[in-house]
Amino acid sequence: MGFSQALSGLRAAATNLDVISNNIANSQIVGFKSSRAQFADIYANAEVGLGTRIAGVFQDFSDGNIETTNRTMDLAITGKGFFRFEQQGQIQYSRNGQLSIDKNGYIVNAQGARLTGYPDGIGFGGQPQVLQVPASGLAANASTGIEATFNLDTSTTIIDPATTPFDMNNPDTYSYANSVTLYDSLGNPHQSMMYFTKVADNQWQVRMSRDGELAPETGVLDFDANGLLVTQTDMDAFTFTPGEGAADMSIALDVTGTTQFANQFELTAIEQDGYQSGTLMQVAVSENGDVVGTYSNEQQVVLGTIALANFQSLEGLQSIGNNAWIETQKSGVPIVSVPGEGQFGGIMAGAVEASNVDLTQELVAMIIAQRNYQANAQSIKSQDEALQTTMQLK
Repeated sequence: MGFSQALSGLRAAATNLDVISNNIANSQIVGFKSSRAQFADIYANAEVGLGTRIAGVFQDFSDGNIETTNRTMDLAITGKGFFRFEQQGQIQYSRNGQLSIDKNGYIVNAQGARLTGYPDGIGFGGQPQVLQVPASGLAANASTGIEATFNLDTSTTIIDPATTPFDMNNPDTYSYANSVTLYDSLGNPHQSMMYFTKVADNQWQVRMSRDGELAPETGVLDFDANGLLVTQTDMDAFTFTPGEGAADMSIALDVTGTTQFANQFELTAIEQDGYQSGTLMQVAVSENGDVVGTYSNEQQVVLGTIALANFQSLEGLQSIGNNAWIETQKSGVPIVSVPGEGQFGGIMAGAVEASNVDLTQELVAMIIAQRNYQANAQSIKSQDEALQTTMQLK
């Protein structure tokens, strides 16, 4: 009986050494989670125990340290959650965020598994899809609106349109002008001018031109006695005909926040929504998981959002190697969302999560495991000596 007890101890101690050695071997692996062997004694209605056994090997899913790499496509999860990958129809989960973009535009890990998430235009909460960076450039976008803020000098002289008709080539027929670049549907830039004419106390007329073409519409701004803008009339459709294959343009001018104070004319802010076509220059990931493309026309576009997954029982996940796990009945179904939502952590770009193996702790555990193995071996030796003594009895 004593031999079987000691042998069970040797087997358990050897497995424990294997687990510790595996932790040490993977201590420098990004996203690796250490394991621990758990023991259980064996009883079978016996007065003396029948030895020990490995009750299970359980992984520690606590977070590892975040280490910066300054590589754009290295990602770390700062909190709960797993990256969700698809490979050959199998869904895998990992904390290893060492990613790259393959020749087809897919965001992949070293094993070629494709990162999943929500492509641009797909709402959250649905089934995540494989994320792909489009190979094509960004198409041109025609200008449709301008948002600007001015101060119009209330002390300027009133100009009566009836006696001094507006002429964009004659500065004496308007009070103030400022320029902005607009883009047609083909991405061609057009120099546009905005003209402001004080026609009465607290009232201004607004006109626009494009490359010397004056829009037929005239807008009106009304201010109160405190110099604050009250109404904007006929400001939502200044029309132009660029020709040369481009579509007609209609520009809405919003000057909310514009004031009429006794101060010099001043443009304080201006923004328009058109741009030329552009080539993809860089891909980066924001803290909330947005995959953002930066184009040669200085535009930034969200191409998709990374999905994260979590489980009710992390210990129920099945390891398949390469720092990846798959769900099982014990783990439960995945809870899927996006970074920063609910229980999920954010994304840190230019960093990775190091292994959570504590080398000092593992080396101490190895010494203890070695002593345990030696003690069980000594128990076998003692049993052998006792058996030999018994056989020598006459």
